Amino acid sequence: MGFSAALVEHLWFARTPFLILAYFVGVALVRRAPHVERYHMRAAGTLVIAHIIAAVIGAGQDYEDYDDTIADVAALSFGLLAYLSLGMTIAFRVLLPHVGFALPRILIDIFTFVGVLIVFIIVGKRAGFSVAGLITTSAVLTAVIGFSLQDTLGNVMGGLSVQLDKSLQVGDWVNFGPGQPTGRITEIRWRYTAIETRNWDTVIIPNGMLVKSQITILGKRAGEPLQTRRTVEFFVDFRTPPTEVIAAVENALRRDPVPRMALEPQPHVLFIGVRDSFAQYAVRYWLTDLAADDPPDSATRIRIWFALRRANISMSIPASTVFLTPNTAEREQEKATAELARRIEALASVDLFRGLPEKQRESLAGSLVHTPFAVGESVTREGDHDDGLFMLVEGEAAVRIGTGNDEREVARLVPGQFFGEMSLMTGEARTASVVAATDMVCYRIDKPAFQHVLRETPAIADQIAEVLVMRRTALTAVRDEREEVKRRRVETAKQDLLGRIRGFFGIHDEP
Repeated sequence: MGFSAALVEHLWFARTPFLILAYFVGVALVRRAPHVERYHMRAAGTLVIAHIIAAVIGAGQDYEDYDDTIADVAALSFGLLAYLSLGMTIAFRVLLPHVGFALPRILIDIFTFVGVLIVFIIVGKRAGFSVAGLITTSAVLTAVIGFSLQDTLGNVMGGLSVQLDKSLQVGDWVNFGPGQPTGRITEIRWRYTAIETRNWDTVIIPNGMLVKSQITILGKRAGEPLQTRRTVEFFVDFRTPPTEVIAAVENALRRDPVPRMALEPQPHVLFIGVRDSFAQYAVRYWLTDLAADDPPDSATRIRIWFALRRANISMSIPASTVFLTPNTAEREQEKATAELARRIEALASVDLFRGLPEKQRESLAGSLVHTPFAVGESVTREGDHDDGLFMLVEGEAAVRIGTGNDEREVARLVPGQFFGEMSLMTGEARTASVVAATDMVCYRIDKPAFQHVLRETPAIADQIAEVLVMRRTALTAVRDEREEVKRRRVETAKQDLLGRIRGFFGIHDEP
């Protein structure tokens, strides 16, 4: 028998044609799956070449009448390992991912190890040695090696548990706590997990440490898009009303979000606190691209700066400022005089107090209480019992009646108007709720302050009662009423209110 006939016989006996066919089929499938690493097919190709070389050597030994057992066993070993490599690649890296089911890398390695063990048993039987005896005699050696490599085995088991429970997956952004790296998981191996940070660094974390640590997975929430919340702080002069700062910045960010800023939830601004010489605020928004955090933060700070400048709001001075103001008696008197003038002007703008003599008006002005309100705050509530009258100086107020879902707005108050007069004059419960429609400033007059004025000038109660009843009558008068009926109603109501005012303040008619 010639060498060619011996070679064909060995190749056919080793099933080499089927192995070569399987290899080229695998290459064709892998080319259609670009996500598969090419080194898998290179490994299979190397095993196929080794199988062919072993078969050729065996054919040559057979041709020269040498013992070809070793060559045949080698050809069988390389052939089975090539089949195993091709099968694992096609099944677990091509077909299963194609149908949407991808196994963790560690599980693929386990199946490969089991397959190699089976090949080892088959080759052992073919070669004529006992695999069971080899395993028994190596048990002690295995125990010694396992004891010395317990840390490595702990990392291996940690990686296996992470892969099996899928608590961490490739692509997750993770943080291990303050001072620890933040990055994206790129690979979970037997011994370690690789994390790429935003600094283009790769951090290798042993799996044993991984399963013992508390880990935060950034932006991962069931049923929600991948995004995480960011906080950008800024500082403003504390004398600026917080509602103006919040409105200016929120409007700018919501109307035109910066790149990588989520539309939902919307960004919002918080008033965090007041420090030594400035107010501290924070913008909170949701970042959609976890790989880039600093650029959106920078763009947000730029947007804040321009929004505050447009609103004529000054940011805090980044330094300690000492204000030296001579606190002299003349300065205090100047400030008191200016404030008193503002209060007297406010009283003069209200028809309820326009008839007061100048002396009583100045006395009442000194008792006014400066009361600012933020938008949305309730100034009075329907049904409450208190004796305060409010004069609106700045802003707007909404008058509402009803409670809960039945509450509705019935009027708007502007600077120069007042409310709460019936509670001050008669002690009646509030008949409506008044809520700040904008930031607003009021002056408040309570019963003790006005009682002093009435006791000094009791006749003023008659004028006030007339003003109050005219306001009430104007709201309830009917257009087709005759003038005589209207006058009698005004006079009757005036006398009734005058008696109630005098009784409430303890003023009796002079004999």
